[in-house]
Amino acid sequence: MNIPLVDLSAQYSQIKVEVKKAINDVLNSSRFVGGQQIDQFEKEFARYIGTKYCVTVASGTDSLILGIRALNLSSSDEIILPANTFNATAAAVSENGIKPIIVDIDEKDFGINLEDLKRKINSKTKAVIVVHLFGQSDKINEIKALLNKRSKKILLIEDSCQAHGAYFREKRVGSYGVFSGFSFYPGKNLGAYGWGGAITTDNAKLARVVRIIKDNGQVAKYKHQMLGVNSSLDALQAAILLVKLKYLDSWNKKRRLIADLYTNKLNESLPFIITPKEYKDRKSVYHLYIIRVPKRNKLLKYLNERGIGASIHYPTPIHLQKAYKYLGYKRGDLPLSEKIAGEIISLPIYPELTETKINYIVDTIKNFYEI
Repeated sequence: MNIPLVDLSAQYSQIKVEVKKAINDVLNSSRFVGGQQIDQFEKEFARYIGTKYCVTVASGTDSLILGIRALNLSSSDEIILPANTFNATAAAVSENGIKPIIVDIDEKDFGINLEDLKRKINSKTKAVIVVHLFGQSDKINEIKALLNKRSKKILLIEDSCQAHGAYFREKRVGSYGVFSGFSFYPGKNLGAYGWGGAITTDNAKLARVVRIIKDNGQVAKYKHQMLGVNSSLDALQAAILLVKLKYLDSWNKKRRLIADLYTNKLNESLPFIITPKEYKDRKSVYHLYIIRVPKRNKLLKYLNERGIGASIHYPTPIHLQKAYKYLGYKRGDLPLSEKIAGEIISLPIYPELTETKINYIVDTIKNFYEI
């Protein structure tokens, strides 16, 4: 049996007619950059997240880079972020000439470790990036409460690149920070058929500045007010995302049902495996289904050899990546991140995953530990 980590072809087969029509509408209009589809998607995605503004950009990485650039921070400033995240979170900080400060993670939810955050906030701290990793919100209320105790304002930035539709309490993630970055990479819960990203915010000035930066710094054609880049979502991707946005909640609901099946079956037959924890004030959309296991590397090899597309997110924490050697971190500095990086494994999850396939995956894991 072959079970990929994500099966985009299964999803496409369900929406093929709508996607083809949406693409043909763009082709017939010959408006490939900007236009109706971009405007409509920005309005609908802002409405979906619950913010006043959405600005589309070329990627999730760009959403974080340009959002931070619009804050107009200085090179002496620092931004705090967790160790277990995709490189783009840290790259967005360093690309703006700002120093990333890496904190350890919470062993229970993989979010920010509050005790380490307290230790590392100082007079240079201008923002904290919360990463809603694997589709689950971080503990926003506790982090905001900690930041609000400081005499000097510290901004909250959301990296929601893996959490389209996830909730913290009564609101969707992406609506809590000064801005949030989203990715529409194909494998995301809301994915394009190419690159794409967006910033959501209630801050009118930030949205306006990001629009200028992403259009080569232009306020009008050939009138460049500031340094900028070319970072636009194209109309074809916007058209595809408009089709998919209609299905996002139902797809996320199926992901939650699949996660429940995994958790129940694993807890029943393999109680030593640590499955994802559910929280009353958070609603995960399970972009990834992560478990913690003994003999992780051997299990991963065993699963892959039997056609199961398991993976690791992420095998090396940010502070131990060669690109961030200049920050001076060493092995042992963030012990929880390093420990968990050696235990986590991602199992296949997508809305079309059947219970037959889930049973095969769980049975294969059981077989491994019975050897």
